[in-house]
Amino acid sequence: MTIEELLEIEEIKRVRSLYSHYYDGAEVDKLANLFTDDAICEFGENYGGNWVGKEQIHENYAKWIAHEGIPHEVMHAITNPNITLIDETHAHGRWYLLDLRTKVGVENPLILFGIYDDDYRKVFGQWKISRTRIDFLWPQRDVKADQLEAAE
Repeated sequence: MTIEELLEIEEIKRVRSLYSHYYDGAEVDKLANLFTDDAICEFGENYGGNWVGKEQIHENYAKWIAHEGIPHEVMHAITNPNITLIDETHAHGRWYLLDLRTKVGVENPLILFGIYDDDYRKVFGQWKISRTRIDFLWPQRDVKADQLEAAE
């Protein structure tokens, strides 16, 4: 792996990290700008279904953030990045996700565990999320068929 490839991977890590900071900090405009115009969010029926295009992504994140309450009442901890550069403008990544509730007085801060499965595309020199999916592991298991096949 070259230094240039490592720098590209670090930029992709930064995008996913900013996603958590912007989501948890209720910065919807900045959050939506991390996505390509034609991006897709695949969150399953229990978490809003599929969102297609930056406009719908912005609208739905605004609703979820308003529902969750004050900034940083929910925190998205992401770990274990596994990023593969496909070519100069495409990459794929997987991350562990731990959603935690930080509201004072909450008996159980654990919301869910999952895995983000992302596609990234470089647009005008910047890495953006072109597709994101969550494979939910707990409290309800909802893993897509291609991930089950890969595990066998």
